[in-house]
Amino acid sequence: MDEYLDIWNSEGKPTGKTCLKDEAHQKGWFHPTVHVWFFTPTPALLLQKRSLTKETYPGFWDVSVAGHVSAGESIIEGVIREVKEEIGLDILEKDLIPLDIRKNTNRFDNGIIDCEFQHVYLVKLETTVSQLTIQATEVDAVRLFSFDELQLCWLQNHPTYTIVPADMTYYQFVMDAVLKVL
Repeated sequence: MDEYLDIWNSEGKPTGKTCLKDEAHQKGWFHPTVHVWFFTPTPALLLQKRSLTKETYPGFWDVSVAGHVSAGESIIEGVIREVKEEIGLDILEKDLIPLDIRKNTNRFDNGIIDCEFQHVYLVKLETTVSQLTIQATEVDAVRLFSFDELQLCWLQNHPTYTIVPADMTYYQFVMDAVLKVL
């Protein structure tokens, strides 16, 4: 299925133009995305294991829910849709705790130039992980990670799990945000 995105300028403003997601990634055009981090009071963060068919970081553990905002869709509509698609939860706008909008550019060996404005949210996980319904084409598994486990992952010392090697201060930022909410 072709996925169309709104193109934004480098300051994070819509240009009024749209394109296919693949074209945005080939040409390095900025576009909006969403990152939704589910947390528990333990404290712990829900992470998803990226499908082995993903073009970037297949099999790595990553943000609870992440995805592109479709052309013509609001950021909130994109959040709600992505959460439903990837982990099967119905959430409401009032459930979202906005954290940040992060300008992020990644260049990959396969030619993808991913230029995003990531809209980052926290949501308290109100169900058990076993009740989540994962989208098999995008997600291989989900599990809760304690903050200690995440720190081992980010130091690349965890014996079992490897997280997406993002700017590691991002993980700390999210963990600090959870602690402020609790």
